[in-house]
Amino acid sequence: MKKLLSSVIILGLCTAILSSCNIFSSRDKNTVTLNMWHNYGGDMQETMDLLIDEFNSTEGKDNGIIINVTAISSSSELNQSLDMIANGDPGAPEIPDIFTGYPKTAIKFTENNMLVNLNDYFSSDELDLYVEAFITEGKLDDGGLYVFPIAKSTEVLYLNRTLFDKFAAATGADESDLATFEGIAELATDYYSYSEGKQFFSADSWFNLTEAGSAQLGSSIFDNNGLSLNNDEFSYIFNEIFTPCVQGGFAIYDGYSSDLSKTGDIVCSTGSSAGILFYGDTITYSDGTVEQVTYDILPYPVFEGGKKTALQRGGGLMVAKSTEEKEKAACTFIKWLTSPEQNIRFIAKTGYLPVTKQAFETDLPSQFESLSDIRIKKMLTSVLAMYSEYNFFTAPNYSSFDNDSSVFEKKFIDIMNKSSDKFISGDTVDSNEALSELISVFSQ
Repeated sequence: MKKLLSSVIILGLCTAILSSCNIFSSRDKNTVTLNMWHNYGGDMQETMDLLIDEFNSTEGKDNGIIINVTAISSSSELNQSLDMIANGDPGAPEIPDIFTGYPKTAIKFTENNMLVNLNDYFSSDELDLYVEAFITEGKLDDGGLYVFPIAKSTEVLYLNRTLFDKFAAATGADESDLATFEGIAELATDYYSYSEGKQFFSADSWFNLTEAGSAQLGSSIFDNNGLSLNNDEFSYIFNEIFTPCVQGGFAIYDGYSSDLSKTGDIVCSTGSSAGILFYGDTITYSDGTVEQVTYDILPYPVFEGGKKTALQRGGGLMVAKSTEEKEKAACTFIKWLTSPEQNIRFIAKTGYLPVTKQAFETDLPSQFESLSDIRIKKMLTSVLAMYSEYNFFTAPNYSSFDNDSSVFEKKFIDIMNKSSDKFISGDTVDSNEALSELISVFSQ
């Protein structure tokens, strides 16, 4: 009898264990686990971690979705791994289900039919909730949406208010001249004399400046074959910035303008709104002297006669082709992550911009008082003003875009430095000759 009872108990335990195993097995089968790679660091990584944990315990739990971050690295390292995958290189890692990247990366993957067209999972009404220009950047030539916006940036004018006010008090310089590139060029000439040889302005990217300037003037530096500089608008832009670049008013620097700002070597610069955290409240001169300063963030300058236009750019999220179940789960996560509440939390401590209209127009302004970083508050004030007055344009997506922009930047800097050396040595400098040299690089 005891043996029989023991057998029954053991049988019951085995049945319970098997039932429990079946329950967990069933749950595992109904749970979709997605591997994710991203390139966010610092505050953005910390916030992303918190958001993913929140999704997994709320929306993800309700829908049987788990987001598992399996790689966090710099943009260059991430792009290197993604290139290996897209190219089918030996030893390439397995493609993640969701990953961050730029349209240039998407082009490589779509050529091998490896990315989900997100139009298949987002209705037109859902897409209408997002800033149109931000959605447009993620579309490729076939009209498909392959990169979904999560955090964007535009370009602004960073102004060292402390240095400028000293300059204005001594010379009568008018701040309104900062609204145009022509005005900045004139101020640069005056500042060079006032400061006995210091530069006034620099651009993080001269390529971006000419790209935006051309769009402002109703033209483009691109055609169906890629980069094309042989037009009147580009010639005008080049000639307007040539003299201050060569004669010393503009700093030709192969690096970020914030480096020059930190040492007091320039007064203002154009650069990404996401670069705001690189500007502090002091500058350190070459002799070690430290000065307390204040920065202002102004709307992006416009060439005279042009329309208020600025570049917008930024990475986004891509979804690898797999099963319909996984693809749908990935898009469920993206919709949750980019909804106004989550998106505002993601960008609140950075210089990035939210991607939905509601976040841009309503939620962001209402949270100004709660922002503790005065730099971010100033930047967002400027960008919100631009949002209502400017047209945000998107650079074209084509395979050699990065190479073209890199070649342009290097050649532009080289030409300006050579021309400056000639000017300093007393030789005649011809802007049209320099222009022809740059155009010829992309005419072959």
